[in-house]
Amino acid sequence: MPVTRPVAALLRLLAASVSAQAIVEVGTGAGISGAALLSGMSSAGVLTSIDIEAENQRVARETFAALGYDHVHTRLIAGRALDVLPRLSDAAYDIVFVDGDKTEYPTILTQAKRLLRVGGLVIFDNVLWSGRVADPGERDAETVALRDVATAVKADDDWMPALLTVGDGLLVASLRDRS
Repeated sequence: MPVTRPVAALLRLLAASVSAQAIVEVGTGAGISGAALLSGMSSAGVLTSIDIEAENQRVARETFAALGYDHVHTRLIAGRALDVLPRLSDAAYDIVFVDGDKTEYPTILTQAKRLLRVGGLVIFDNVLWSGRVADPGERDAETVALRDVATAVKADDDWMPALLTVGDGLLVASLRDRS
């Protein structure tokens, strides 16, 4: 499912607010969230989008082209996020937006901390999971992983987090200065 219009508007705002030059997106989908992030980035910015489905990236490439974003501003990588993220540069990104396999969210948080510059944002989509995260009786792997990532962000003083109820919930956290 693509992000909702309110989520897209917020992604655009967040990208603009940190003057994003480099963004990693996990879960390309049809390119809706990527287009929102691109529209908030600086004109020289580059979006690196990772998706396990090559077909999603084909559709996203068409979406980006239709909106006037050429290949210079987008880098689409087909593959599993947990295989690709370790190959990306440390402290080189302004935002890591995650809307992929929910069971990978806690591990992606660890990678995001390495990838982000100080002041950069990690943004996890669907963290309310249609109310399942708040129900302690829900114990499926995705729900547990969503709870785990929220707990990990809250417990780590390197993050300044906020849970936003836009869409199906966004967990947004800014990486604090570690010095």
